[in-house]
Amino acid sequence: MIIHKTLWIVNADSGDSYPVAMSDNIIHTHNLGYPRIGEQRELKKATEAFWHGKISPQELEATGRRLRRDHWAKQSAAGIDLIPCNDFSFYDQMLDFSCLIGNVPPRFGWSGDSIDLDTLFLMARGSRGEGHESCTQGCTGGHGAAFACEMTKWFDTNYHYIVPEFRADTQFRLLGSKVFHEFEEAKALGLRAKPVLPGPVTYLSLGKVQDSQHPDFDRWSLLDGLVSVYEQILRRLAAQGAEWVQIDEPVFALDLSPHQRDAVVDAWRRLAAAAPGLKIIVASYFGPLRENLPLFLSLPAQAFHCDFVRAPEELDAVLDHLPQDKILSLGVVDGRNIWKNDFAKSLTLLTAARAKLDARRLWVAPSCSLLHVPVTLASEPALDAQIENWLAFADEKLKEVVTLSALLRGTARSGVLEENQDAIHSRATSRRTHNPEVRARLALVTDGDARRRSPFAQRQLLQQSRLGLPEFPTTTIGSFPQTAEVRSMRARWKKGELTTAEYEVYLENETRACVAFQDEIGLDMPVHGEFERNDMVEYFGEQLDGFLFTANGWVQSYGTRCVKPPVIYGDVSRPAPMTVRWAQFAQSLTPRPMKGMLTGPVTILQWSFVRDDQPRSETTRQIALAIRDEVVDLEAAGIAAIQIDEPAIREGLPLRRADWAQYLDWAVTAFRLSASGVRDDTQIHTHMCYSEFNDIIAAIADMDADVITIETSRSNMELLGAFVDFRYPNEIGPGVYDIHSPRVPSVSEMENLMRKAEAVIPRRNLWVNPDCGLKTRGWPEVKTSLIHMVQTAKKLRATQPQHAV
Repeated sequence: MIIHKTLWIVNADSGDSYPVAMSDNIIHTHNLGYPRIGEQRELKKATEAFWHGKISPQELEATGRRLRRDHWAKQSAAGIDLIPCNDFSFYDQMLDFSCLIGNVPPRFGWSGDSIDLDTLFLMARGSRGEGHESCTQGCTGGHGAAFACEMTKWFDTNYHYIVPEFRADTQFRLLGSKVFHEFEEAKALGLRAKPVLPGPVTYLSLGKVQDSQHPDFDRWSLLDGLVSVYEQILRRLAAQGAEWVQIDEPVFALDLSPHQRDAVVDAWRRLAAAAPGLKIIVASYFGPLRENLPLFLSLPAQAFHCDFVRAPEELDAVLDHLPQDKILSLGVVDGRNIWKNDFAKSLTLLTAARAKLDARRLWVAPSCSLLHVPVTLASEPALDAQIENWLAFADEKLKEVVTLSALLRGTARSGVLEENQDAIHSRATSRRTHNPEVRARLALVTDGDARRRSPFAQRQLLQQSRLGLPEFPTTTIGSFPQTAEVRSMRARWKKGELTTAEYEVYLENETRACVAFQDEIGLDMPVHGEFERNDMVEYFGEQLDGFLFTANGWVQSYGTRCVKPPVIYGDVSRPAPMTVRWAQFAQSLTPRPMKGMLTGPVTILQWSFVRDDQPRSETTRQIALAIRDEVVDLEAAGIAAIQIDEPAIREGLPLRRADWAQYLDWAVTAFRLSASGVRDDTQIHTHMCYSEFNDIIAAIADMDADVITIETSRSNMELLGAFVDFRYPNEIGPGVYDIHSPRVPSVSEMENLMRKAEAVIPRRNLWVNPDCGLKTRGWPEVKTSLIHMVQTAKKLRATQPQHAV
């Protein structure tokens, strides 16, 4: 018997309401992935303890098993029907898959047998050693040293993945067992588990050819061997009793090349036939399918997952193209942001789908893996009650998925829809989200406010005169090691165990020692070390109006690096100076020009959970005005060089090229608005790390920073090529020290990198610096590495120019 109930849906645009008949037919719920770090970052703590030899591999594995069990239990208790497995990782899922199929670069000296945790972490972090005397690929180690695999952003998120490497002699073999063991763990617990794998086309698309002997090697020639391994994986999972496998192909949200399209057809034809009886759900997320929609829905899978948070407008087209015997998974709960789901809007989509699909062919899910949001609001007892009612973290999103399914079936708890709509209305009408003064100031901004007074060539002469720097000036990117003692003192201060005066005395002593060290080794442009800062975004957000902070809202950025993104809930403004006190104090300690350190408006936006009730461009312009005020105050305080970090400019690019121009226009304008309030002789720096620059180099040049520092050590100066081809006019610091690895680079290694840079960039425009900030490194390795860096600069100055100016 089917029991019909009535649910009233309100159209968000017109306000009209209409009834929809629901039934108790089963509508499945599933999840695409769950945060792996633990509520209290247990994974981070255990992994780092393993790295430091404090626990054994067996103890680390035991922590992983406990976390997986707890995460599965949560999802089951929430009512999720189909629970993901193999979404857990000790570092990164793409790295796990490379290990599963034996794709280990030869520089790591792997024997070709099974791959253990040491090999996995070696690929992720590199190895210690004295450095190497020569390098043909940016990756060959010497004296036991090996460069880590390259790391870059996962699509347009702030999560970093380990980039797979391909060579002409790459051969894939099924060597790992992680996916099989974790499925067995879930099965033993009585769970209906769904193994998750990256898709073959996504894996090849997101990797990189690293073969100096065959630089034009075609990665797509590896497809046949790769799919053969997938076939083995699927057959083995089927033999273990797996009912469903989730294969993620988020490349469908990108502009696909002919190679990729052909690969999709070839690969998926074989995947579908690999294990008869095993059902596959193919998942795309992070953006609309657009012209890829027919190809995606033609894949021989049993279910299709689409991101209807990012592309709700595509629902009708998806329903029109969906084969009659296939299942549609609607990703309607945002897996990327922390705002409570608007049930009325989601139900509008779900009921439209339900009108065309049998209940058995309709699944409800988050838009993507919940890896990108914090674990639970239960860990936030001190949050502002009103704003907390606007939020949903991973655990709450699971409940939203289940509640939406229940609402659609007519079995939801009475009043749940009304409670949800009350929360949505509360946020939309709250005076806390709108500041008339901020909006009035923004309305008065002109095009001239986003331009420096003179072109770079004139500014450069004035800055050289004021700063008096030598050729190949040395600097760092900003932060120095945040030791356990620094973190402990900050925690004690926040708990009230230290007075503010006591804490500031401690910070002054740390700053004094840091500046003294830089003076001692001869660093040309020192920084103050940022010991007062917990995070490069959180520190500023804590001092800006319109931001909210959590106590335990951690998300994984890469490996064991976790961040607590601020929540931008309202209009942004700067009540008071944020960094001037520490910049002034540091400058008083040295005759050298102290560099002021700020985070740029686009990066603050990208690395926060951003309000979704106004355009992101509007929020960015508000942040830019706040940073502009700080820049002007730093200049007035006597700071001659100010760095405005914008590592997130590249990651903020829309996934489709057709959408780039609009984004770059407002993003670049925001940076210039933040930087253009100073005199010509004040030097503006910016920093970008782990980005591909070729396709946005014109926009980077349009930012008009006097100095840009970039990551180049892992890529062996490869990323410098974009600046060379473009004939980048301003000064540039190509990083020579990979700070994401514990290894100490030698003088000769750094010198070789800088020789490559000098061969293509005028030496008057070159700086010598690390790839990124030194916050996560230890003092012994930092001191030795920076001493080597200064020695490198001195050697370079003693030689004749190698570049024809």
